[in-house]
Amino acid sequence: MQRIIGSVLALLGAFLITVAVLAQFYAAPRLEKTPLDVDSTTLLSGTVQLSDGSGGLEESPVKAFSITKADSERSDDDVVVFANSSCLVKDEGGLDECVSADDPQDRLVSASTDDFATDRSTALAVNDPKYLPPSAEEKSGLVNKWPFGAEKKTYPYWDSLAGEALDAEYDRTESIDGLEVYVYRVVQSGTPIELSAGVPGSLDAEKELFIEPVTGSIIHQVDHQDRLDSDGNPAIVLDLAFTDEQVAANVEDSESNVSSLNLVTGTVPVVGLAVGIPALLIGLGLLVVAHRRRSVSPD
Repeated sequence: MQRIIGSVLALLGAFLITVAVLAQFYAAPRLEKTPLDVDSTTLLSGTVQLSDGSGGLEESPVKAFSITKADSERSDDDVVVFANSSCLVKDEGGLDECVSADDPQDRLVSASTDDFATDRSTALAVNDPKYLPPSAEEKSGLVNKWPFGAEKKTYPYWDSLAGEALDAEYDRTESIDGLEVYVYRVVQSGTPIELSAGVPGSLDAEKELFIEPVTGSIIHQVDHQDRLDSDGNPAIVLDLAFTDEQVAANVEDSESNVSSLNLVTGTVPVVGLAVGIPALLIGLGLLVVAHRRRSVSPD
């Protein structure tokens, strides 16, 4: 009986240790990668003030839609390729999607499309032409998420208006619906931009990004922009933020992803080693004792 119990414990211990090692050194690195099935729509709301043509500004409520899809055929184990389309529209008539440029109510403020690629582990932009079409804009820094295991430090963050990566400085830690997030600030002043094709201007802006640090997901975003003409007069003043519904959905998704990661990277290795090592040692001990007893027993 002692030999049987020892064998069972030794096998169980070896199994649990193997599972713990595989979870920590094999499964975890593969889970800590941007998935290849991303298909998300992000909704923001706020206000825009546009020039009324007589030196003043006219304010309108606005919505912004951003649709991001991963291209699994062009992606691989290391790099994920994205296609993004976004628009800013005047919030009139109960809109729940973008409108075309010939919208009869003239509600379209701006629209754009973008192709980009990022490293699935670091989330940094990748510009290798094997992933992107020749028309793709070269990028640097973080584009649409933070790396797994985000830290309280400054990261380079891509700004499409500035056309370069700007410093996203860690500012503080907050809680959104019980989810801990790191808040990073991106501030710029006098950045040269184009107000429209061939029309120069400058940008004063402040953006706050609320990041869930385990997954690097953007949970919330608040953005203020003053786009100025060449004389320093406001041409566009924009205030945008994720809607409450968008933030709630992001929190729910992030909590689920964090739980899954913590299970594989924390719970399984800790329990596997904590239970597996004693079980293996006890099992081996029982087998040794059983062997000695059998050796000294008379025939």
